[in-house]
Amino acid sequence: MNDDQLSRYSRHLLLPEIDIAGQETLLRSRALVVGLGGLGSPIAMYLAASGVGTLVLCDHDRVELSNLQRQILHTTSDISRLKTASAYDTLAALNPEIKLIAPPRKLEGEELLYETTQADVVIDASDNFATRYALNAACIAARKPLVSGSALRTQGQVTVFRADKHSSPCYHCLYPDEGHHEENCAQSGVFAPLLGIIGSIQAAEALKILLGLNDSLWGRLLRVDARDMTFRSVRFQADPHCPVCAKTASLASEGLEAHGASG
Repeated sequence: MNDDQLSRYSRHLLLPEIDIAGQETLLRSRALVVGLGGLGSPIAMYLAASGVGTLVLCDHDRVELSNLQRQILHTTSDISRLKTASAYDTLAALNPEIKLIAPPRKLEGEELLYETTQADVVIDASDNFATRYALNAACIAARKPLVSGSALRTQGQVTVFRADKHSSPCYHCLYPDEGHHEENCAQSGVFAPLLGIIGSIQAAEALKILLGLNDSLWGRLLRVDARDMTFRSVRFQADPHCPVCAKTASLASEGLEAHGASG
Protein backbone atom coordinates (compact mmCIF):
# COMPACT_ATOMS: atom_id res chain seq x y z
CA MET A 1 0.00 0.00 0.00
CA ASN A 2 1.24 3.50 -0.81
CA ASP A 3 1.18 6.52 1.51
CA ASP A 4 -2.10 7.86 0.12
CA GLN A 5 -3.79 4.50 0.66
CA LEU A 6 -2.45 4.28 4.20
CA SER A 7 -4.05 7.64 4.88
CA ARG A 8 -7.31 7.00 2.99
CA TYR A 9 -7.97 3.67 4.72
CA SER A 10 -6.37 4.52 8.07
CA ARG A 11 -9.55 3.99 10.09
CA HIS A 12 -9.89 0.50 8.63
CA LEU A 13 -6.26 -0.25 9.38
CA LEU A 14 -6.87 0.45 13.06
CA LEU A 15 -9.43 -2.37 13.23
CA PRO A 16 -7.91 -5.77 14.13
CA GLU A 17 -10.54 -7.45 11.94
CA ILE A 18 -9.16 -5.63 8.89
CA ASP A 19 -5.63 -4.23 9.41
CA ILE A 20 -3.29 -3.92 6.40
CA ALA A 21 -3.81 -7.51 5.26
CA GLY A 22 -7.59 -7.12 5.17
CA GLN A 23 -7.45 -3.79 3.36
CA GLU A 24 -5.14 -5.27 0.75
CA THR A 25 -7.68 -8.08 0.30
CA LEU A 26 -10.40 -5.50 -0.33
CA LEU A 27 -8.20 -3.72 -2.86
CA ARG A 28 -7.84 -7.01 -4.77
CA SER A 29 -11.56 -7.84 -4.59
CA ARG A 30 -14.30 -7.54 -7.19
CA ALA A 31 -17.99 -6.96 -6.45
CA LEU A 32 -21.02 -7.02 -8.76
CA VAL A 33 -23.76 -4.57 -7.75
CA VAL A 34 -27.10 -5.01 -9.53
CA GLY A 35 -29.35 -1.97 -9.13
CA LEU A 36 -28.14 1.62 -8.65
CA GLY A 37 -31.21 3.07 -6.98
CA GLY A 38 -32.20 3.48 -3.36
CA LEU A 39 -30.34 0.40 -2.12
CA GLY A 40 -27.54 0.38 -4.67
CA SER A 41 -26.60 3.99 -3.87
CA PRO A 42 -25.31 3.44 -0.31
CA ILE A 43 -23.99 -0.01 -1.23
CA ALA A 44 -21.87 1.28 -4.10
CA MET A 45 -20.69 4.35 -2.18
CA TYR A 46 -19.57 2.37 0.88
CA LEU A 47 -17.85 -0.32 -1.21
CA ALA A 48 -16.05 2.35 -3.22
CA ALA A 49 -15.08 4.33 -0.13
CA SER A 50 -13.89 1.14 1.56
CA GLY A 51 -11.53 0.39 -1.30
CA VAL A 52 -13.09 -2.62 -3.00
CA GLY A 53 -10.75 -2.70 -5.98
CA THR A 54 -13.21 -3.41 -8.80
CA LEU A 55 -16.92 -2.57 -8.85
CA VAL A 56 -19.14 -3.80 -11.67
CA LEU A 57 -22.28 -1.64 -11.74
CA CYS A 58 -25.45 -2.89 -13.43
CA ASP A 59 -28.59 -0.85 -14.11
CA HIS A 60 -30.25 -0.02 -17.43
CA ASP A 61 -32.55 2.74 -16.11
CA ARG A 62 -32.17 6.50 -16.40
CA VAL A 63 -32.30 9.00 -13.54
CA GLU A 64 -35.71 10.57 -12.93
CA LEU A 65 -36.69 13.45 -10.66
CA SER A 66 -38.72 11.09 -8.45
CA ASN A 67 -35.56 9.04 -7.79
CA LEU A 68 -33.76 11.84 -5.98
CA GLN A 69 -35.73 11.50 -2.73
CA ARG A 70 -33.67 8.40 -1.92
CA GLN A 71 -31.13 7.52 -4.65
CA ILE A 72 -28.17 9.46 -3.31
CA LEU A 73 -25.75 8.41 -6.06
CA HIS A 74 -27.53 10.82 -8.39
CA THR A 75 -28.20 14.57 -8.39
CA THR A 76 -30.60 16.95 -10.12
CA SER A 77 -28.09 17.55 -12.91
CA ASP A 78 -28.10 13.79 -13.65
CA ILE A 79 -31.80 13.67 -14.61
CA SER A 80 -32.24 11.73 -17.90
CA ARG A 81 -28.70 10.32 -17.71
CA LEU A 82 -28.10 6.58 -17.47
CA LYS A 83 -27.75 5.59 -13.83
CA THR A 84 -24.55 3.73 -14.66
CA ALA A 85 -23.00 6.95 -16.03
CA SER A 86 -24.13 9.01 -13.06
CA ALA A 87 -22.91 6.37 -10.61
CA TYR A 88 -19.57 6.13 -12.39
CA ASP A 89 -18.95 9.87 -12.00
CA THR A 90 -19.97 9.92 -8.33
CA LEU A 91 -17.87 6.91 -7.36
CA ALA A 92 -14.84 7.99 -9.39
CA ALA A 93 -14.91 11.33 -7.56
CA LEU A 94 -15.24 9.53 -4.22
CA ASN A 95 -12.36 7.12 -4.83
CA PRO A 96 -10.38 7.53 -8.07
CA GLU A 97 -8.11 4.60 -7.20
CA ILE A 98 -10.68 1.85 -7.77
CA LYS A 99 -11.71 0.34 -11.10
CA LEU A 100 -15.31 0.91 -12.19
CA ILE A 101 -17.05 -1.15 -14.86
CA ALA A 102 -20.50 0.16 -15.75
CA PRO A 103 -22.15 -1.51 -18.76
CA PRO A 104 -25.22 0.60 -19.76
CA ARG A 105 -27.44 -2.43 -20.40
CA LYS A 106 -29.06 -5.46 -18.83
CA LEU A 107 -26.81 -8.34 -17.92
CA GLU A 108 -28.25 -11.58 -19.24
CA GLY A 109 -27.31 -15.06 -20.37
CA GLU A 110 -23.60 -15.70 -20.75
CA GLU A 111 -22.66 -12.12 -19.77
CA LEU A 112 -24.50 -12.38 -16.47
CA LEU A 113 -22.93 -15.74 -15.72
CA TYR A 114 -19.48 -14.40 -16.66
CA GLU A 115 -19.75 -11.34 -14.42
CA THR A 116 -21.07 -13.48 -11.57
CA THR A 117 -18.20 -15.91 -12.00
CA GLN A 118 -15.65 -13.08 -11.98
CA ALA A 119 -17.08 -11.48 -8.82
CA ASP A 120 -16.00 -12.31 -5.28
CA VAL A 121 -19.42 -11.21 -4.03
CA VAL A 122 -22.71 -10.29 -5.73
CA ILE A 123 -25.07 -7.71 -4.22
CA ASP A 124 -28.73 -7.65 -5.25
CA ALA A 125 -30.14 -4.12 -4.98
CA SER A 126 -32.90 -4.63 -7.55
CA ASP A 127 -36.63 -4.12 -7.09
CA ASN A 128 -38.21 -7.04 -8.96
CA PHE A 129 -38.51 -10.79 -8.53
CA ALA A 130 -37.34 -11.62 -12.06
CA THR A 131 -33.92 -10.07 -11.38
CA ARG A 132 -33.69 -11.61 -7.92
CA TYR A 133 -34.38 -15.11 -9.24
CA ALA A 134 -31.94 -14.63 -12.12
CA LEU A 135 -29.16 -13.49 -9.77
CA ASN A 136 -29.91 -16.34 -7.39
CA ALA A 137 -29.62 -18.88 -10.22
CA ALA A 138 -26.42 -17.30 -11.53
CA CYS A 139 -24.82 -17.31 -8.08
CA ILE A 140 -25.71 -20.96 -7.59
CA ALA A 141 -24.28 -21.86 -11.00
CA ALA A 142 -21.08 -19.91 -10.25
CA ARG A 143 -21.02 -20.86 -6.54
CA LYS A 144 -20.76 -17.24 -5.44
CA PRO A 145 -22.10 -15.49 -2.30
CA LEU A 146 -25.16 -13.27 -2.76
CA VAL A 147 -26.19 -10.40 -0.48
CA SER A 148 -29.90 -9.69 -0.90
CA GLY A 149 -31.94 -6.73 0.32
CA SER A 150 -35.30 -5.10 -0.25
CA ALA A 151 -37.35 -2.23 1.16
CA LEU A 152 -40.89 -0.95 0.81
CA ARG A 153 -42.94 1.59 2.78
CA THR A 154 -41.25 1.57 6.21
CA GLN A 155 -40.06 -2.05 6.23
CA GLY A 156 -37.00 -3.74 4.81
CA GLN A 157 -35.03 -6.95 5.01
CA VAL A 158 -31.52 -8.27 4.38
CA THR A 159 -30.01 -11.74 4.15
CA VAL A 160 -26.99 -13.56 2.74
CA PHE A 161 -26.97 -16.68 0.56
CA ARG A 162 -23.78 -18.75 0.35
CA ALA A 163 -23.87 -20.99 -2.70
CA ASP A 164 -20.14 -21.42 -2.12
CA LYS A 165 -20.89 -23.35 1.08
CA HIS A 166 -22.49 -26.77 1.55
CA SER A 167 -26.25 -26.98 2.23
CA SER A 168 -26.83 -23.24 2.06
CA PRO A 169 -30.40 -22.07 1.42
CA CYS A 170 -30.98 -19.93 -1.65
CA TYR A 171 -33.38 -17.11 -2.50
CA HIS A 172 -35.80 -19.60 -4.06
CA CYS A 173 -35.84 -21.60 -0.80
CA LEU A 174 -36.97 -18.47 1.02
CA TYR A 175 -39.34 -17.21 -1.66
CA PRO A 176 -40.66 -19.89 -4.04
CA ASP A 177 -41.77 -18.21 -7.28
CA GLU A 178 -45.46 -18.93 -7.01
CA GLY A 179 -47.75 -16.04 -7.89
CA HIS A 180 -45.99 -13.10 -6.24
CA HIS A 181 -47.92 -9.86 -6.15
CA GLU A 182 -45.13 -7.47 -7.10
CA GLU A 183 -45.13 -4.02 -5.52
CA ASN A 184 -42.55 -1.30 -5.89
CA CYS A 185 -41.75 2.16 -4.54
CA ALA A 186 -43.60 3.90 -7.37
CA GLN A 187 -46.84 2.17 -6.32
CA SER A 188 -46.51 1.97 -2.54
CA GLY A 189 -43.91 4.54 -1.52
CA VAL A 190 -40.84 4.11 0.66
CA PHE A 191 -39.31 5.97 3.61
CA ALA A 192 -36.08 7.40 2.21
CA PRO A 193 -33.69 6.71 5.15
CA LEU A 194 -34.83 3.07 5.28
CA LEU A 195 -33.04 2.44 1.99
CA GLY A 196 -29.87 3.86 3.51
CA ILE A 197 -30.23 1.54 6.49
CA ILE A 198 -30.81 -1.59 4.42
CA GLY A 199 -28.21 -0.68 1.81
CA SER A 200 -25.60 0.03 4.48
CA ILE A 201 -26.24 -3.37 6.07
CA GLN A 202 -25.84 -4.98 2.65
CA ALA A 203 -22.54 -3.17 2.16
CA ALA A 204 -21.36 -4.33 5.60
CA GLU A 205 -22.29 -7.94 4.82
CA ALA A 206 -20.49 -7.78 1.47
CA LEU A 207 -17.33 -6.38 3.09
CA LYS A 208 -17.41 -9.08 5.77
CA ILE A 209 -17.65 -11.77 3.09
CA LEU A 210 -14.69 -10.29 1.22
CA LEU A 211 -12.70 -10.12 4.45
CA GLY A 212 -13.51 -13.71 5.35
CA LEU A 213 -15.28 -12.78 8.58
CA ASN A 214 -17.59 -15.58 9.68
CA ASP A 215 -20.25 -13.63 11.57
CA SER A 216 -22.83 -12.76 8.95
CA LEU A 217 -26.51 -12.98 8.04
CA TRP A 218 -25.97 -16.28 6.24
CA GLY A 219 -29.08 -18.36 6.99
CA ARG A 220 -30.75 -15.47 8.82
CA LEU A 221 -33.28 -12.96 7.56
CA LEU A 222 -32.96 -9.58 9.25
CA ARG A 223 -36.22 -7.61 9.19
CA VAL A 224 -36.19 -3.89 9.90
CA ASP A 225 -39.16 -1.64 10.63
CA ALA A 226 -38.12 1.99 10.51
CA ARG A 227 -41.48 3.15 11.91
CA ASP A 228 -40.74 1.89 15.41
CA MET A 229 -37.04 1.12 14.67
CA THR A 230 -37.22 -2.58 15.51
CA PHE A 231 -34.89 -5.28 14.19
CA ARG A 232 -35.90 -8.93 14.12
CA SER A 233 -33.74 -11.85 12.98
CA VAL A 234 -35.33 -15.08 11.73
CA ARG A 235 -33.41 -18.24 10.83
CA PHE A 236 -34.31 -20.29 7.76
CA GLN A 237 -32.97 -23.44 6.14
CA ALA A 238 -32.45 -24.89 2.69
CA ASP A 239 -35.41 -26.56 1.04
CA PRO A 240 -34.30 -30.13 0.18
CA HIS A 241 -36.76 -30.09 -2.73
CA CYS A 242 -35.83 -26.64 -4.06
CA PRO A 243 -35.88 -26.84 -7.87
CA VAL A 244 -32.97 -24.39 -8.06
CA CYS A 245 -30.30 -25.08 -5.42
CA ALA A 246 -31.15 -28.77 -4.95
CA LYS A 247 -30.28 -29.37 -8.60
CA THR A 248 -27.15 -27.27 -8.99
CA ALA A 249 -25.64 -29.57 -11.57
CA SER A 250 -28.47 -28.91 -14.01
CA LEU A 251 -28.15 -25.11 -13.96
CA ALA A 252 -26.95 -23.33 -17.07
CA SER A 253 -26.75 -19.74 -18.16
CA GLU A 254 -29.72 -19.98 -20.55
CA GLY A 255 -32.60 -17.81 -19.39
CA LEU A 256 -30.65 -15.94 -16.72
CA GLU A 257 -31.32 -12.20 -16.77
CA ALA A 258 -30.44 -9.32 -14.50
CA HIS A 259 -32.57 -6.32 -15.33
CA GLY A 260 -30.95 -4.04 -12.78
CA ALA A 261 -34.07 -1.95 -12.22
CA SER A 262 -33.85 -0.43 -8.79
CA GLY A 263 -35.97 1.17 -6.13
